[in-house]
Amino acid sequence: MYHKEKSIQIKNSASALYNNLSVLRIAPRRLTYFTVVHANMVNMVSASWDGLDYSHRQLQSKEPTVATSPSLIMQAAFCVLPSRDLLVVTSQKGIQMYESDGSILVYWHALDTPETPTGELTAQAVFARGIAAVRENYICVGMSTCGILVFDVPSKGSNITLSEVLEEHKEPVTDMASECSGSQECIADLVSADDGGNMCVWKAGEEFHLLNKIPGFDMTCSSVKLWKGTVLAGYGTGQIRVYEAVTGIIHAEVNAHARWIYSLDIAPFSGLLLSAGEDSLVRVWHLTLTPETNSVEVAHLHNECVTDTQICGAKFCDGDGYAFAVTGYDLSEIIRYTQT
Repeated sequence: MYHKEKSIQIKNSASALYNNLSVLRIAPRRLTYFTVVHANMVNMVSASWDGLDYSHRQLQSKEPTVATSPSLIMQAAFCVLPSRDLLVVTSQKGIQMYESDGSILVYWHALDTPETPTGELTAQAVFARGIAAVRENYICVGMSTCGILVFDVPSKGSNITLSEVLEEHKEPVTDMASECSGSQECIADLVSADDGGNMCVWKAGEEFHLLNKIPGFDMTCSSVKLWKGTVLAGYGTGQIRVYEAVTGIIHAEVNAHARWIYSLDIAPFSGLLLSAGEDSLVRVWHLTLTPETNSVEVAHLHNECVTDTQICGAKFCDGDGYAFAVTGYDLSEIIRYTQT
C-alpha cells in the first residue's frame, strides 16, 4: 500500500520524546515543513514537493531576554488556525511561538518554577508538553504541573495573551489534540491526556468547559487524537483505545504494538490512523464510523518496519493519508512513505 521514498536528512538526530515530529503542508508554495526535536534544538526542514529543494533551520530554546544556557525542548508542533499558522516550541524554561517558517519569534511565555515555603527551589522538573490549536483563536499547551494553559491568539501580531488555566488533571499532561474533522457541529473541541492515562474532553469558548473525564488504567496515554467526536488514544501498553468523546463509551481496543506507543496521527478526510511505537513498527489502520449503530470499526491496512529503531514520531503529510513521515531515536533522517 505504501512504498519508501528518499529520506530527508536532518542536522541532528531525534530525541526519544513522544510525538517527536510535526508536519505542515504549505499548498500554495508546494512546500512541506518538518520539525524534529534534538535535546535543546529544533531541526526544521522545508522540502519542496518535487523532492529537489531542501532548506534547513535550527531553533534553540534560549529565553529571548536573558543570556542563559538553552534548556531541553520537550516538543515542537505546528498550530494551524484559520487566520495564521504558528510553530509552538515547549521546553523546561518556557513556551515559544514562531511564525510557521521559524523566522520570527512572535511570543514568549516563561514557566513558573514552584518554590518551597522556605523559598528554596524544589527539585521538581517543570516543563510544557502537549500542544493543540483549538477553534479560531486558541492555542492550548499542557504542563508537567498538571495544568493546561489557554492562549488567545489574534489574527495577526504578537498580542498573544494567557486567557485561562485549566486544572482538571492530577498528573503531568502528556498530549493534547483538537477536533480535526472540520465539522462545525462537533460537541467536543479538545481532548487532553496525562501520565496516568486519564483524559479530559473539553468544549472551547470564552471559557473552556469540561464535558467528560475518561479514567485511565495507571498506564501513560502518550498520544491522543480527536476525530468526529471520537477519541483515539495510544498507551504505554502498546494498545489503542477508541472512545466516544462525550460519553466515554469504549468502542474498540486494539493490541496494536508490542511496546510503548509514541505517536498517533489521523488523516481526517479518509479516516486513516497511523500508529508508531518502540517496537520499530509503523502501522496504518482504517476507521469506519457507523452513526446508525453508534459503532466504530478498526481495520488493519499496512505495516512498515524501521529495523532496530525506536520510533518516536509519525505523521501523515496530508489530510487524505496519501503519504506519511517517520522519525526514530538517534536517527538523523526523516523517512517518508507514499501510497503506491
